[in-house]
Amino acid sequence: MPSAANPRTTAAAPTPTGGARGPAAFSAGISRPWLFAGLAALFLGLVAALLFSGAAAAREVSDPGALVRWGLPASKTVHNIALATVIGGLLFAVAILPRSLAGSRSKAKDAPEHPAFTRTLIVAGIAGVVWTLSAVAVLVLSYSDIAGQGISGDPEFTRSLVYFMTDIETGRAWLAVVVIAAVVTTALFGVPSLGGLAATLVLALIGLVPTALIGHSASAADHEGAINSLGLHLVGVSAWVGGIIMLALLSGVLGAAASGSQNSGRPDITEPTLRRFSALAGFAFILVFASGVINSSIRLTSWNDLFGSTYGQLILAKAAATLVLGGVGLMHRRWVIPQLGSRGGGLSARRVLWQLIVVEMLVMGATSGVAVALGRSAPPQGGSLAPDASPAFIISGYDLPPELTPERWLTEWRPDWLWVAVAVFGLVAYILGLLKVFRRGDSWSWFRTVNWVIGLGVLTYVTSGPPAVYGRVLFSAHMVDHMALTMVAPIFLVLGAPVTLALRALTPRRDSSRGPREWLLIFIHSKFSQLVTHPLFAAANFAGSIVLFYYSDAFGYAMRDHVGHELMNLHFALTGYIFVLTMIGTDPLPRRAPYPMRLLLLLATMGFHAFFGVAIMGGTGLLAADYFGNLGRTWGPSALLDQQMGGAVAWGIGEVPTLLVAIGVAVQWSRSDARESKRTDRAADRNNDADLNAYNDMFAKLAERDARLAERNSKLEGRS
Repeated sequence: MPSAANPRTTAAAPTPTGGARGPAAFSAGISRPWLFAGLAALFLGLVAALLFSGAAAAREVSDPGALVRWGLPASKTVHNIALATVIGGLLFAVAILPRSLAGSRSKAKDAPEHPAFTRTLIVAGIAGVVWTLSAVAVLVLSYSDIAGQGISGDPEFTRSLVYFMTDIETGRAWLAVVVIAAVVTTALFGVPSLGGLAATLVLALIGLVPTALIGHSASAADHEGAINSLGLHLVGVSAWVGGIIMLALLSGVLGAAASGSQNSGRPDITEPTLRRFSALAGFAFILVFASGVINSSIRLTSWNDLFGSTYGQLILAKAAATLVLGGVGLMHRRWVIPQLGSRGGGLSARRVLWQLIVVEMLVMGATSGVAVALGRSAPPQGGSLAPDASPAFIISGYDLPPELTPERWLTEWRPDWLWVAVAVFGLVAYILGLLKVFRRGDSWSWFRTVNWVIGLGVLTYVTSGPPAVYGRVLFSAHMVDHMALTMVAPIFLVLGAPVTLALRALTPRRDSSRGPREWLLIFIHSKFSQLVTHPLFAAANFAGSIVLFYYSDAFGYAMRDHVGHELMNLHFALTGYIFVLTMIGTDPLPRRAPYPMRLLLLLATMGFHAFFGVAIMGGTGLLAADYFGNLGRTWGPSALLDQQMGGAVAWGIGEVPTLLVAIGVAVQWSRSDARESKRTDRAADRNNDADLNAYNDMFAKLAERDARLAERNSKLEGRS
């Protein structure tokens, strides 16, 4: 009999689908032989790609041995699949599957856990263990591969391995992956709440960052563009591959339970599960294909590199497989999902569903193997540092741009693909929300839409345009970039009211799962949101973080390091957005400050920005001197004079947007008073001025009482 204390230990028993054969097997789910076939396709694709590219061939100098040459790509393959399974399992747990067998969240507290949810966390936990162990194997084998020596128990090997983990970038990256994998695995076995699992999912996604920072992308000509595109590629691949793996492993427990079984009466969740994953997979396909094209265009500079090299040919094979997978996903959306709910075609549609997923699994397995072999192959264009590299290239990774002129404030671009993806996603999601609202017959302000589009345009301009390009070599341009990112773009984005649109467009979930709308509401009402959106905290963060950033080592780290630069952009964009949201936003917040307090906070921040700008203008010490002082710039003002100009920019640009926000607060205050007056007038019309009459009656009674008291006092005085 199952234990009520720990349902995950009993409810995840696999359904007996392993012994079925023929088409009928696919009606109940995917049998185990097909799962092993997907694993076989994975390693066959890896071996074929390694042999084709020659990446596993013995080296003439410093050959680490066959164990390392073949063991390293095999370990990376296991690592990638395990990581994708962890991410896919967490995505299914927090956003796709119902947690309980209850039909709604209100009844989910006392209902038993759904077998699909239980199996998902068990699979993710096992995959987490494999992820951790494979990351350790990759760490050790990577050192042996780089050092050109086989694995041994010699103390010198151990000392060198420790040095590799602590002082070499590749070693530190894989050590970070090991630590993250261990923490995520521990959380998978110990965190019971959906909120904790969502935080674990975020940490697992962070585990993709170290692998994006090393390898070919880090040495590409446009290394930041290559790193960002690879990072986006890894996110899409992990969600897509991990989701397909979870669908295959859950195929036996998604359908309705047979009569008389332990979970008799369990509803069939195949259709909603596939529909929700299909939306995620569509987004992942676009992300994978677009980021793959961008990353390949950075590494391959000619058509000959694409068609005439083994590296380019492997990329073509991978792209073709991705298009095939996209076509299979389109078949799911256009034919299989609509047929799952029909009475006549449900059984055949279910059989085709699992057959298509088997095809996806086989193709994805072979493609994942090719991807690992691709990472072991050298691209046609080497990424080594040229002997005559300029100081700017050595420090920042890019040569100096041409001298800044008014025209070049429009023409010099270097796409930051991370923020381009954010802007594109924000635009597409907003348009889809508009279409859904309009189809329902509701209206939406064109003013909000225009502001949202302008805000995304400003965000793209300051992260990928001339302010970003020249902000790496000129402090004044960097300050233009910073002020626009934290004070200009947020005004338009806040006026676009994206959260309000999302809450109107997103459909609430009817089962015990949490969709985007539910997670959005949970975040809005969370303790964290209450803290960061508190007007006093938002104002202090908005003003104080500038001083803490520029007068600490964080500024130099953000200028030298790619991760630091992206974290700087993220911090100041969110800081500005939250501050403006608390001042003039219409999206829901846990609390809002009274209008007089808002104006007071705005005046305080204006004064603080003026003080900061004047301090920079009068400063005689160069901020981030080891960076701006060593770029070798031969045009424009000196580094110190340019920094003082940046102080003037901070003072001038910082005041105008704040003044506009203050005007917006004043307008909203006036409109609020007008709305209150209209509300009072409507209430008076409804009750025939009952409130006013009661108010007048109160004063009349007071006057009457005063008259009686005066008369009594006069009589007492007459008697005396």
